[in-house]
Amino acid sequence: MKNLLKLEEVGQFGFAIFFFSQLEFQWWLFPLCLLLPDVSMVGYLVNPKIGAWMYNFFHHKFLAILVLILGFWLKIPIVEFAGIILWAHSSMDRIFGYGLKFEDNFKQTHLGSMGNK
Repeated sequence: MKNLLKLEEVGQFGFAIFFFSQLEFQWWLFPLCLLLPDVSMVGYLVNPKIGAWMYNFFHHKFLAILVLILGFWLKIPIVEFAGIILWAHSSMDRIFGYGLKFEDNFKQTHLGSMGNK
């Protein structure tokens, strides 16, 4: 099952790259900005609950798709770009086993426990 879920995420990451290719941005911006959503981990400096909330907010695909649709609807390329980056980043994280976080521990995710398996 894990491989099937990872394959689904690879497909979504591919779609994000495709959508990015439809924009007029330089290609080097995609890999440069791909890790920006991880800035949300700064919430863990406050406490695990705030950290998990901030991380989950910026790594939730509903937010990414909402921003992407809003950008397309309003015809604002930078908003489209932000939505694509959020979507691609969330898919990439899930490919590598980083899921949405529980409040008790950074390593406890909706995909299971991270770390040595």
